[in-house]
Amino acid sequence: MSENNNLKVPNGTNKKITKDDNLAQIIDTYPGIDEILLDYGLHCVGCALNVFDSIQAGCEIHEMDQEEIDELVERLNEFVETGE
Repeated sequence: MSENNNLKVPNGTNKKITKDDNLAQIIDTYPGIDEILLDYGLHCVGCALNVFDSIQAGCEIHEMDQEEIDELVERLNEFVETGE
C-alpha cells in the first residue's frame, strides 16, 4: 500500500505515476484514467478497497505479471502527459 500524498497535482505537471501510487488517488486526481484501468482488467474503479491498494498490489491481485504492470504504468503516464 502506498501513501503518496504528493499525487494531487493537475494534469500537465512533471509528476510521474509509479506502481506504488494509490489506486484511489490516481482515479480521483486524473479524470478519465479509470478507462485505462478498465482496459487492463482492473475494475478497481468501483471497488471500495481501492483506497488500500497501490497499482502494484491491485495488479498482483488480478494476476498481472511485472511486464504487464510496467506497461500499464507507462500507459497511465502517457495519459497524464497527453490526456489521451
